[in-house]
Amino acid sequence: MLKFAAIGLDHRHIYEQVGRLLELGASCTGFWTDGEPEPLKGFTRRFPELQRVADPAVLYDDPDVQLIVTAAIPRERAGIALRAMHAGKDVMSDKPGVTTLADLQRLRVAVAETGRIWSVNFSERFEVPATQKAAELVAEGRIGRVVQTLGMGPHRLNKPTRPDWFFDTAAYGGILADIGSHQIDQFLIFTGSSDAEIVSSTVANYNNSGTPGLQDFGEIVLRSDRGHGYVRLDWYTPDGLPTWGDGRLTILGTEGYIELRKYVDIAGRDGTNHLFLVDGHGMEHIDCSGQPLPYYQQLISDIEQRSETAMSQAHCFKVMELALRAQSQAVDLGIRT
Repeated sequence: MLKFAAIGLDHRHIYEQVGRLLELGASCTGFWTDGEPEPLKGFTRRFPELQRVADPAVLYDDPDVQLIVTAAIPRERAGIALRAMHAGKDVMSDKPGVTTLADLQRLRVAVAETGRIWSVNFSERFEVPATQKAAELVAEGRIGRVVQTLGMGPHRLNKPTRPDWFFDTAAYGGILADIGSHQIDQFLIFTGSSDAEIVSSTVANYNNSGTPGLQDFGEIVLRSDRGHGYVRLDWYTPDGLPTWGDGRLTILGTEGYIELRKYVDIAGRDGTNHLFLVDGHGMEHIDCSGQPLPYYQQLISDIEQRSETAMSQAHCFKVMELALRAQSQAVDLGIRT
């Protein structure tokens, strides 16, 4: 049975990280987080049996702990991962797993030196059944060769509920490094690319002049030897939408295309995980809500077998490298209200 611990509960993604491992039979030895972050109350309600420790060293030094999961403040995630790997633990981090290229290099060195797994949970693929189904259809050749992905990552701001670090660019890493990492992951996977060029990238603040550290809009243009990609990110989801964001992915192939409406089909079907397929045979809607999500089980197997079935380490590094390069070279339009 896998034994893991949670360090850093600053983002609600920790609920899925811990919950799915427990559902698969893993055992959590405890958790530590600094202070009283907002997700802590929800965490203790969901997992009342889990014990909070006073010092994270208790978890790092526990020889029975095999995996550290973290959803700490983004700029702290690399440090947690480095300490965990040097303590002999594998790591599953919420995205972004790292916020600077310098820290990314430190993580590369640590993985090479320790042989540990550093896995970033790109949840828009790993935890979205529609994305898993799309990968299956693409692999079957249903839309021919993929030549472009168009990824949109809109989010609701919920400004009054956000902690101070959310408005500090250095703390969250910037909109392209943070939310953009999801879209870059999907671009590489669906085009079959191992690398890419950041053709252009832009960030701006159009609607939040009172919090100048927040980038509420971003875009990236990517190109590889196998395809093209465009990414648009924003914090403008209106209150009228019944969920936090109308996340979409369009995959263009030479013989058809797929559009994912991941979280809502506006003015259409109920529920989530809608996939629309158009090919030479016609148009089809597929409800993907029952599609399996193999990431967590595969990661457990990788930890036990020292394999790379959930995600290759090279891919994980490349996604974060490209996201950080897009962020670092972005044209910053600043506050544009």
